[in-house]
Amino acid sequence: MPELTFTYGTMAAGKSTLALQLCWQLRQGRSDVALWTFGDRSDAGMVTSRIGIEASAEAVAPGSDLAPHIERLRRDGINVLVIDEAQFASVEQIDALARIVDDLAIDVHAFGLSADFLLNLFPGSARLFAISDWAHELPLTSTCWCGQKGRCNARVVDGVVAREGNQFFTGDVNEGVVHYQVLCRTHYRSGQLRAEA
Repeated sequence: MPELTFTYGTMAAGKSTLALQLCWQLRQGRSDVALWTFGDRSDAGMVTSRIGIEASAEAVAPGSDLAPHIERLRRDGINVLVIDEAQFASVEQIDALARIVDDLAIDVHAFGLSADFLLNLFPGSARLFAISDWAHELPLTSTCWCGQKGRCNARVVDGVVAREGNQFFTGDVNEGVVHYQVLCRTHYRSGQLRAEA
C-alpha cells in the first residue's frame, strides 16, 4: 500500500543526507524513483548535503502548480517520489502529494524541517503532520554548543538570535552577517550562542 511519509529534524540533523541515501538505495534495483526539492541550498535543481553528497533533482517552486510535475511522474512510470525541503511546500502542494499517493499509488517520502527560527511550524510541515500516513523525527539530532539536544533552529543576525523576520530564507547561509545555529531550548530562549568566557 503506498504511503505519504514525513521525516523531520533540525538543521544539520541529516535530512538531505537520508533523502539522498534512500533515493540512491532505491535506484540500485529500479528506474522508477524520482527526486524533487522545494528549495535546496544550492538553488540549482540539486539536493545537496552538508557532508558533500548530492544528486540532480527536479526543482519545484513553492506554491507552484504541481500538475506538470505530476504529469511527468505519470509519463515516466514513477512509483516512488523522494522530496527534500518539504517544509517549503504550500498546504495545497502537500494536499496534491497526498493525491499522488491515493490516486496514482506512488509512495511519497518527504523530508524537511518542522519549525522555523521563531519555533513556528512551517505550513507545509504542519499539513504533513496532519495528513501523513506516518511522521517521525530523525534519530540523529544536532546538539547545542552546551551538549544538550538541539531543538531550535536559531537565525543569527550580526551575532544576535533573531526574534522577527521572514519565515522563508533559503540558501546555505553560514557565512556573513546571517547564519543559523541549532540551540537547545534554554539557550534559544536566552539567546546565548556560546559559553561565557
